[in-house]
Amino acid sequence: MSEEIRVKNTGLRGVTVADSGISFIDGEKGVLIYRGYRIEDLADRSSFMETVFLLLFGVLPSVEQLEGFTRQVKDMRRVPDFVIESMRHWPKDARPMDVLQACVPLLSMAEEHSDAMDRQVCLNRSIGLVARMPTLVAAWHRIRSGQPVLEPDAELDHAANFLWMLQGRRPDPATARDLDVCLILHADHTFNASTFAAREVVSTRASLYAGVSAGLGALSGSLHGGANAKVMEMLLALEHEPDIEGWVKEQLLQGDRIMGMGHAIYKTGDPRAVYLKKMGQRLGEQTGGKWAAISHKIEETALAVFAAQGKTTILPNVDFNSAPVYYLMGIPTDLMTPVFAISRVAGWCAHIIEEQFADVQGKPALYRPQAQYVGEYCGLMGCEYSPLDKRK
Repeated sequence: MSEEIRVKNTGLRGVTVADSGISFIDGEKGVLIYRGYRIEDLADRSSFMETVFLLLFGVLPSVEQLEGFTRQVKDMRRVPDFVIESMRHWPKDARPMDVLQACVPLLSMAEEHSDAMDRQVCLNRSIGLVARMPTLVAAWHRIRSGQPVLEPDAELDHAANFLWMLQGRRPDPATARDLDVCLILHADHTFNASTFAAREVVSTRASLYAGVSAGLGALSGSLHGGANAKVMEMLLALEHEPDIEGWVKEQLLQGDRIMGMGHAIYKTGDPRAVYLKKMGQRLGEQTGGKWAAISHKIEETALAVFAAQGKTTILPNVDFNSAPVYYLMGIPTDLMTPVFAISRVAGWCAHIIEEQFADVQGKPALYRPQAQYVGEYCGLMGCEYSPLDKRK
Protein backbone atom coordinates (compact mmCIF):
# COMPACT_ATOMS: atom_id res chain seq x y z
CA MET A 1 0.00 0.00 0.00
CA SER A 2 1.28 3.45 -0.88
CA GLU A 3 3.24 5.20 1.87
CA GLU A 4 1.57 8.51 0.99
CA ILE A 5 -1.89 7.44 2.13
CA ARG A 6 -0.90 5.90 5.40
CA VAL A 7 -2.51 7.34 8.51
CA LYS A 8 0.18 7.77 11.14
CA ASN A 9 -0.37 6.87 14.78
CA THR A 10 -0.67 10.26 16.45
CA GLY A 11 -2.21 9.06 19.71
CA LEU A 12 -5.41 10.90 18.69
CA ARG A 13 -3.75 14.19 19.61
CA GLY A 14 -5.92 17.06 18.42
CA VAL A 15 -8.83 14.75 17.56
CA THR A 16 -12.07 15.66 19.35
CA VAL A 17 -14.10 12.52 20.08
CA ALA A 18 -16.87 13.65 22.45
CA ASP A 19 -18.52 16.51 24.30
CA SER A 20 -17.80 16.75 28.03
CA GLY A 21 -18.81 19.12 30.80
CA ILE A 22 -16.39 17.80 33.41
CA SER A 23 -13.03 19.51 32.92
CA PHE A 24 -11.23 21.85 30.53
CA ILE A 25 -7.58 22.51 29.71
CA ASP A 26 -6.01 25.45 27.90
CA GLY A 27 -2.51 24.15 27.29
CA GLU A 28 -1.24 27.41 25.82
CA LYS A 29 -2.25 29.43 28.89
CA GLY A 30 -1.67 26.77 31.54
CA VAL A 31 -5.30 26.61 32.68
CA LEU A 32 -7.13 23.65 34.23
CA ILE A 33 -10.83 23.89 35.13
CA TYR A 34 -13.18 21.41 36.88
CA ARG A 35 -16.87 22.03 36.10
CA GLY A 36 -16.15 25.73 35.52
CA TYR A 37 -13.88 26.26 38.57
CA ARG A 38 -10.16 26.94 38.22
CA ILE A 39 -7.87 24.41 39.86
CA GLU A 40 -6.15 27.21 41.81
CA ASP A 41 -9.39 28.15 43.59
CA LEU A 42 -10.18 24.53 44.40
CA ALA A 43 -6.66 23.84 45.70
CA ASP A 44 -6.67 26.98 47.85
CA ARG A 45 -10.20 26.96 49.17
CA SER A 46 -11.82 23.57 48.66
CA SER A 47 -11.36 20.01 49.95
CA PHE A 48 -11.09 16.72 48.11
CA MET A 49 -14.55 15.69 49.30
CA GLU A 50 -16.04 18.91 47.98
CA THR A 51 -14.17 18.44 44.70
CA VAL A 52 -15.46 14.87 44.33
CA PHE A 53 -19.01 16.11 44.90
CA LEU A 54 -18.45 18.78 42.23
CA LEU A 55 -17.14 16.25 39.71
CA LEU A 56 -19.91 13.71 40.30
CA PHE A 57 -22.89 16.05 40.66
CA GLY A 58 -21.79 19.06 38.61
CA VAL A 59 -22.26 21.70 41.33
CA LEU A 60 -20.56 22.76 44.54
CA PRO A 61 -22.39 21.34 47.57
CA SER A 62 -24.16 23.23 50.33
CA VAL A 63 -22.99 22.75 53.92
CA GLU A 64 -25.68 20.12 54.49
CA GLN A 65 -24.94 18.32 51.22
CA LEU A 66 -21.21 18.18 51.93
CA GLU A 67 -21.78 16.88 55.45
CA GLY A 68 -24.10 14.17 54.14
CA PHE A 69 -21.74 13.27 51.30
CA THR A 70 -18.72 13.07 53.61
CA ARG A 71 -20.67 10.87 56.02
CA GLN A 72 -21.69 8.57 53.15
CA VAL A 73 -18.06 8.21 52.02
CA LYS A 74 -16.93 7.39 55.57
CA ASP A 75 -19.71 4.80 55.93
CA MET A 76 -18.53 3.05 52.74
CA ARG A 77 -14.79 2.85 53.49
CA ARG A 78 -14.75 -0.79 54.58
CA VAL A 79 -14.37 -3.40 51.87
CA PRO A 80 -15.97 -6.86 51.95
CA ASP A 81 -14.08 -9.34 54.13
CA PHE A 82 -13.61 -11.78 51.24
CA VAL A 83 -11.61 -9.15 49.34
CA ILE A 84 -9.09 -8.70 52.17
CA GLU A 85 -8.93 -12.45 52.70
CA SER A 86 -8.24 -13.02 49.01
CA MET A 87 -5.45 -10.43 49.05
CA ARG A 88 -3.69 -12.33 51.85
CA HIS A 89 -3.02 -15.18 49.43
CA TRP A 90 -1.50 -13.09 46.64
CA PRO A 91 2.26 -12.91 45.98
CA LYS A 92 3.74 -10.36 48.36
CA ASP A 93 5.94 -8.94 45.60
CA ALA A 94 2.98 -8.24 43.28
CA ARG A 95 2.91 -4.76 41.78
CA PRO A 96 0.49 -2.56 43.76
CA MET A 97 -1.20 -1.32 40.58
CA ASP A 98 -1.85 -4.94 39.52
CA VAL A 99 -3.30 -5.62 42.96
CA LEU A 100 -5.51 -2.55 42.80
CA GLN A 101 -6.75 -3.43 39.33
CA ALA A 102 -7.51 -6.99 40.50
CA CYS A 103 -9.49 -5.73 43.49
CA VAL A 104 -12.01 -3.69 41.52
CA PRO A 105 -13.67 -6.74 39.87
CA LEU A 106 -13.85 -8.31 43.33
CA LEU A 107 -15.85 -5.31 44.52
CA SER A 108 -18.06 -5.78 41.48
CA MET A 109 -18.75 -9.38 42.53
CA ALA A 110 -20.19 -8.09 45.79
CA GLU A 111 -22.90 -6.19 43.88
CA GLU A 112 -26.21 -7.88 43.08
CA HIS A 113 -26.40 -6.31 39.61
CA SER A 114 -22.98 -4.87 38.89
CA ASP A 115 -23.92 -3.99 35.30
CA ALA A 116 -27.07 -2.04 36.21
CA MET A 117 -27.61 0.95 33.92
CA ASP A 118 -29.19 3.33 36.41
CA ARG A 119 -27.73 6.77 37.06
CA GLN A 120 -28.36 6.79 40.81
CA VAL A 121 -26.96 3.28 41.18
CA CYS A 122 -23.83 4.35 39.30
CA LEU A 123 -23.48 7.45 41.49
CA ASN A 124 -23.72 5.38 44.66
CA ARG A 125 -21.16 2.91 43.34
CA SER A 126 -18.89 5.77 42.34
CA ILE A 127 -19.01 7.07 45.91
CA GLY A 128 -18.21 3.57 47.11
CA LEU A 129 -15.15 3.33 44.86
CA VAL A 130 -13.90 6.74 46.00
CA ALA A 131 -14.34 5.57 49.61
CA ARG A 132 -12.72 2.14 49.21
CA MET A 133 -9.77 2.84 46.95
CA PRO A 134 -7.63 4.18 49.84
CA THR A 135 -8.63 1.17 51.96
CA LEU A 136 -7.47 -1.24 49.26
CA VAL A 137 -4.11 0.49 48.75
CA ALA A 138 -3.39 0.72 52.47
CA ALA A 139 -4.55 -2.85 53.12
CA TRP A 140 -2.25 -4.26 50.45
CA HIS A 141 0.75 -2.39 51.83
CA ARG A 142 0.03 -3.68 55.34
CA ILE A 143 -0.48 -7.25 54.10
CA ARG A 144 2.72 -7.34 52.03
CA SER A 145 4.65 -5.83 54.96
CA GLY A 146 3.38 -8.44 57.42
CA GLN A 147 1.44 -5.86 59.41
CA PRO A 148 -2.19 -6.03 60.56
CA VAL A 149 -4.75 -4.37 58.30
CA LEU A 150 -6.19 -1.32 60.04
CA GLU A 151 -9.83 -0.32 60.16
CA PRO A 152 -10.80 3.10 58.75
CA ASP A 153 -11.07 5.89 61.32
CA ALA A 154 -14.38 7.72 61.00
CA GLU A 155 -12.96 10.74 62.86
CA LEU A 156 -10.42 11.41 60.11
CA ASP A 157 -11.03 13.00 56.73
CA HIS A 158 -10.21 11.22 53.47
CA ALA A 159 -6.50 12.01 53.16
CA ALA A 160 -5.71 11.69 56.86
CA ASN A 161 -7.55 8.38 57.09
CA PHE A 162 -5.51 6.96 54.21
CA LEU A 163 -2.23 7.91 55.88
CA TRP A 164 -3.49 6.38 59.14
CA MET A 165 -4.43 3.07 57.48
CA LEU A 166 -1.14 3.04 55.57
CA GLN A 167 1.31 4.03 58.31
CA GLY A 168 -0.48 3.18 61.55
CA ARG A 169 -0.23 6.66 62.99
CA ARG A 170 -2.32 9.77 62.69
CA PRO A 171 -0.67 12.34 60.43
CA ASP A 172 -0.18 15.92 61.50
CA PRO A 173 -2.89 18.26 60.13
CA ALA A 174 -0.50 20.06 57.76
CA THR A 175 0.59 16.81 56.06
CA ALA A 176 -3.02 15.63 55.81
CA ARG A 177 -4.00 18.94 54.19
CA ASP A 178 -1.07 18.70 51.76
CA LEU A 179 -2.21 15.25 50.64
CA ASP A 180 -5.79 16.49 50.36
CA VAL A 181 -4.59 19.22 47.98
CA CYS A 182 -2.64 16.61 45.98
CA LEU A 183 -5.84 14.61 45.59
CA ILE A 184 -7.67 17.72 44.35
CA LEU A 185 -4.94 18.41 41.78
CA HIS A 186 -5.05 14.86 40.39
CA ALA A 187 -8.82 14.32 40.43
CA ASP A 188 -9.46 14.87 36.71
CA HIS A 189 -7.68 15.89 33.55
CA THR A 190 -10.09 15.67 30.59
CA PHE A 191 -9.53 12.88 28.05
CA ASN A 192 -6.18 11.57 29.27
CA ALA A 193 -5.25 7.97 28.43
CA SER A 194 -6.84 6.34 31.48
CA THR A 195 -10.04 8.40 31.30
CA PHE A 196 -10.42 7.64 27.60
CA ALA A 197 -9.84 3.94 28.34
CA ALA A 198 -12.57 4.01 30.98
CA ARG A 199 -15.02 5.81 28.70
CA GLU A 200 -14.27 3.57 25.73
CA VAL A 201 -14.94 0.43 27.79
CA VAL A 202 -18.25 1.64 29.22
CA SER A 203 -19.39 2.80 25.79
CA THR A 204 -20.04 -0.92 25.22
CA ARG A 205 -22.48 -0.77 28.18
CA ALA A 206 -19.94 -2.51 30.39
CA SER A 207 -20.22 -1.76 34.11
CA LEU A 208 -18.74 1.11 36.10
CA TYR A 209 -16.32 -1.39 37.65
CA ALA A 210 -15.12 -2.53 34.22
CA GLY A 211 -14.48 1.08 33.23
CA VAL A 212 -12.52 1.85 36.41
CA SER A 213 -10.51 -1.34 35.99
CA ALA A 214 -9.61 -0.24 32.46
CA GLY A 215 -8.61 3.17 33.77
CA LEU A 216 -6.32 1.52 36.32
CA GLY A 217 -4.70 -0.55 33.60
CA ALA A 218 -3.97 2.52 31.51
CA LEU A 219 -2.74 4.50 34.53
CA SER A 220 -0.19 1.81 35.40
CA GLY A 221 1.92 2.59 32.33
CA SER A 222 5.17 4.52 32.76
CA LEU A 223 4.07 7.17 30.23
CA HIS A 224 0.96 7.93 32.29
CA GLY A 225 0.49 7.48 36.04
CA GLY A 226 3.58 5.33 36.45
CA ALA A 227 5.77 8.30 35.58
CA ASN A 228 5.79 9.61 39.15
CA ALA A 229 7.43 6.43 40.43
CA LYS A 230 10.00 6.64 37.62
CA VAL A 231 10.77 10.23 38.65
CA MET A 232 11.40 9.15 42.24
CA GLU A 233 13.59 6.28 41.10
CA MET A 234 15.64 8.84 39.14
CA LEU A 235 15.95 11.11 42.18
CA LEU A 236 17.01 8.22 44.43
CA ALA A 237 19.63 7.14 41.90
CA LEU A 238 21.06 10.68 41.90
CA GLU A 239 21.14 11.02 45.69
CA HIS A 240 24.94 10.77 45.79
CA GLU A 241 25.69 12.01 42.26
CA PRO A 242 28.35 14.75 42.54
CA ASP A 243 27.62 16.24 39.10
CA ILE A 244 23.88 16.31 38.51
CA GLU A 245 24.26 19.00 35.87
CA GLY A 246 26.66 16.81 33.91
CA TRP A 247 24.39 13.78 34.29
CA VAL A 248 21.39 15.67 32.89
CA LYS A 249 23.38 17.01 29.95
CA GLU A 250 24.72 13.54 29.15
CA GLN A 251 21.24 12.03 29.26
CA LEU A 252 19.86 14.59 26.85
CA LEU A 253 22.94 14.39 24.60
CA GLN A 254 22.32 10.66 24.24
CA GLY A 255 18.69 11.32 23.31
CA ASP A 256 17.32 9.89 26.56
CA ARG A 257 14.31 11.29 28.40
CA ILE A 258 14.33 13.10 31.70
CA MET A 259 11.34 11.57 33.47
CA GLY A 260 8.72 14.14 34.45
CA MET A 261 9.71 16.69 31.81
CA GLY A 262 7.23 17.64 29.09
CA HIS A 263 3.48 17.26 28.62
CA ALA A 264 1.29 16.41 25.65
CA ILE A 265 -0.97 19.43 26.25
CA TYR A 266 0.65 22.07 28.50
CA LYS A 267 3.04 24.31 26.57
CA THR A 268 3.52 27.16 29.06
CA GLY A 269 3.40 25.27 32.35
CA ASP A 270 1.24 22.81 34.26
CA PRO A 271 -0.72 24.69 36.97
CA ARG A 272 -0.71 21.58 39.17
CA ALA A 273 3.07 21.38 39.03
CA VAL A 274 3.32 24.92 40.41
CA TYR A 275 1.50 23.89 43.59
CA LEU A 276 3.43 20.68 44.00
CA LYS A 277 6.81 22.36 43.51
CA LYS A 278 6.10 24.81 46.33
CA MET A 279 4.79 21.99 48.50
CA GLY A 280 7.92 19.92 47.87
CA GLN A 281 10.20 22.82 48.74
CA ARG A 282 8.34 23.45 52.00
CA LEU A 283 8.29 19.77 52.98
CA GLY A 284 11.98 19.51 52.15
CA GLU A 285 12.79 22.43 54.45
CA GLN A 286 10.71 20.92 57.23
CA THR A 287 12.18 17.41 56.97
CA GLY A 288 15.68 18.16 55.79
CA GLY A 289 15.05 16.13 52.64
CA LYS A 290 17.35 16.82 49.71
CA TRP A 291 14.90 15.88 46.97
CA ALA A 292 13.66 19.40 46.28
CA ALA A 293 17.25 20.56 45.76
CA ILE A 294 18.03 17.64 43.42
CA SER A 295 14.80 18.28 41.51
CA HIS A 296 15.66 21.96 41.17
CA LYS A 297 19.09 21.20 39.73
CA ILE A 298 17.65 18.70 37.24
CA GLU A 299 14.95 21.17 36.20
CA GLU A 300 17.36 24.10 35.91
CA THR A 301 19.84 22.15 33.77
CA ALA A 302 17.24 20.49 31.55
CA LEU A 303 15.45 23.78 30.85
CA ALA A 304 18.76 25.43 29.90
CA VAL A 305 19.54 22.62 27.46
CA PHE A 306 16.03 22.70 26.01
CA ALA A 307 16.18 26.50 25.62
CA ALA A 308 19.48 26.21 23.73
CA GLN A 309 17.76 23.72 21.42
CA GLY A 310 14.72 25.97 20.95
CA LYS A 311 12.48 23.54 22.85
CA THR A 312 10.85 26.07 25.13
CA THR A 313 7.61 24.09 25.60
CA ILE A 314 9.25 21.17 27.44
CA LEU A 315 8.59 21.96 31.11
CA PRO A 316 8.23 20.00 34.37
CA ASN A 317 4.91 18.20 34.63
CA VAL A 318 2.83 17.07 37.57
CA ASP A 319 4.75 13.80 37.95
CA PHE A 320 8.10 15.58 38.25
CA ASN A 321 6.89 17.52 41.27
CA SER A 322 4.50 15.03 42.90
CA ALA A 323 7.13 12.29 43.34
CA PRO A 324 9.26 14.06 45.98
CA VAL A 325 6.11 15.33 47.74
CA TYR A 326 4.74 11.81 48.19
CA TYR A 327 8.15 10.49 49.20
CA LEU A 328 8.51 13.15 51.90
CA MET A 329 5.07 12.14 53.20
CA GLY A 330 6.41 8.61 53.74
CA ILE A 331 4.58 7.05 50.80
CA PRO A 332 6.61 4.20 49.22
CA THR A 333 7.69 4.73 45.62
CA ASP A 334 5.61 1.88 44.21
CA LEU A 335 2.49 3.29 45.89
CA MET A 336 2.75 6.68 44.20
CA THR A 337 0.71 5.62 41.18
CA PRO A 338 -1.96 3.94 43.38
CA VAL A 339 -2.22 7.23 45.30
CA PHE A 340 -2.78 8.91 41.92
CA ALA A 341 -5.61 6.40 41.37
CA ILE A 342 -7.11 7.18 44.79
CA SER A 343 -7.66 10.68 43.43
CA ARG A 344 -8.37 10.01 39.75
CA VAL A 345 -11.11 7.46 40.45
CA ALA A 346 -13.37 10.47 41.10
CA GLY A 347 -12.75 11.78 37.59
CA TRP A 348 -13.07 8.34 36.00
CA CYS A 349 -16.45 7.80 37.63
CA ALA A 350 -17.69 11.24 36.57
CA HIS A 351 -16.65 10.52 32.97
CA ILE A 352 -18.12 7.02 33.03
CA ILE A 353 -21.48 8.39 34.15
CA GLU A 354 -21.31 11.12 31.51
CA GLU A 355 -20.45 8.51 28.87
CA GLN A 356 -23.14 6.04 29.90
CA PHE A 357 -25.95 8.55 30.16
CA ALA A 358 -25.01 11.06 27.45
CA ASP A 359 -27.76 11.55 24.88
CA VAL A 360 -26.17 11.19 21.45
CA GLN A 361 -29.00 10.88 18.92
CA GLY A 362 -31.07 9.10 21.53
CA LYS A 363 -28.45 6.70 22.90
CA PRO A 364 -24.81 6.52 24.06
CA ALA A 365 -22.37 6.03 21.19
CA LEU A 366 -20.17 2.93 21.00
CA TYR A 367 -16.57 3.91 20.25
CA ARG A 368 -15.51 2.31 16.97
CA PRO A 369 -12.56 4.11 15.32
CA GLN A 370 -11.05 3.00 12.05
CA ALA A 371 -7.52 2.01 11.12
CA GLN A 372 -5.81 2.38 7.76
CA TYR A 373 -4.89 -1.16 6.68
CA VAL A 374 -1.24 -1.32 5.58
CA GLY A 375 -0.73 -5.10 5.60
CA GLU A 376 -0.49 -7.64 2.78
CA TYR A 377 -3.09 -7.04 0.07
CA CYS A 378 -3.88 -9.27 -2.92
CA GLY A 379 -7.12 -7.69 -4.06
CA LEU A 380 -10.65 -8.21 -2.79
CA MET A 381 -10.42 -11.98 -3.39
CA GLY A 382 -7.59 -12.16 -0.87
CA CYS A 383 -4.21 -13.88 -1.17
CA GLU A 384 -4.04 -17.47 -2.36
CA TYR A 385 -4.11 -19.85 0.60
CA SER A 386 -1.31 -22.38 0.44
CA PRO A 387 -1.70 -25.74 2.28
CA LEU A 388 0.59 -26.17 5.28
CA ASP A 389 2.68 -28.92 3.69
CA LYS A 390 3.28 -26.80 0.57
CA ARG A 391 4.64 -23.72 2.34
CA LYS A 392 8.32 -22.90 2.33
